[in-house]
Amino acid sequence: MSFVNPQFFWVLIVPFVVLAFLLSTNKERLSRVFDEKVLKRLSAADESMPLMMRNMVMFFAIFLMIIALARPVIEKGEKKVHIEGLTLLSALDISGSMRSQDAYPNRLTFAKTKMAQFFDAMPSDTIGVAAFAYSSFVLAPFTSDKETLKMMIDGVDDSYINMGSTDFSALGTLASTLLEEKKNKLLVLFSDGGDQEAIANFAEILKENHIDLYVVLVGTQQGAPVLDANGKPFKQKDGTIAITQRNDALGELAKSSGGAYVVANNGKEDIAQLVAVIQGKYKQQQQGDVSIKERVEYFYYPLALGVLLLLLALSSAPRRREK
Repeated sequence: MSFVNPQFFWVLIVPFVVLAFLLSTNKERLSRVFDEKVLKRLSAADESMPLMMRNMVMFFAIFLMIIALARPVIEKGEKKVHIEGLTLLSALDISGSMRSQDAYPNRLTFAKTKMAQFFDAMPSDTIGVAAFAYSSFVLAPFTSDKETLKMMIDGVDDSYINMGSTDFSALGTLASTLLEEKKNKLLVLFSDGGDQEAIANFAEILKENHIDLYVVLVGTQQGAPVLDANGKPFKQKDGTIAITQRNDALGELAKSSGGAYVVANNGKEDIAQLVAVIQGKYKQQQQGDVSIKERVEYFYYPLALGVLLLLLALSSAPRRREK
């Protein structure tokens, strides 16, 4: 038998021994002040456990709890565990064009629905979430808890939308930092696209950092008016209503960089198709064996006995005599 946390035992056992010694050798203060006859009349009833016995039980209970904290185990060696899963970064477009309503009820809400479907389709994978527009930031760190990720993206509402132009270069820089130590560098975007110049700079960053891009495009090629925070069409300087269209150039960039893209629709087959492509490409890389120590835990035995003895010692505390 060995201890996983032996430091707890050695740190606590010394003050425990000192305390036990002082309490067991120190005469009660009351006996120094009162006469024995007076003390007997003031003392508790005789039905309780003797003081020395009660102290011994309590000391032993505390000693057992210290052993439990040290976590006694029996080592059974190491075993191989087969794991599956990829680590990837997903990013949600929150630029002003995502208010457009050519996807129901608007592009932002529709993209969030697609992200939730994507999380459900990759249950064994570790995913981080970022948001991007004029600037980029992390919404959720890498985790395999998909329900938490869905809660995080569900909290992204209209107030997050930035009317500035989309800076894909900032997103590329953030992605390269977050994925720097990852074995496979995967970035999955949920966006309606961006202007050609911004995408060109983005392509250079992806290439330099060996990031594979996958895209879920939302919106239509016919386009829809850009809406402001009050839901009114945004007008350009010449007085005409600004129209935003889905830019498939972002999807073509994904294909040219070794990734893939899909155009989002109302079903789930689009996400299923994208997930199948990702899992097919990284099938060998997402599987592996990890060595873990196999142990039999025994801390609950001293813990349970210690709690029981502590309750026994406390329940046997003396009661005052009734007049």
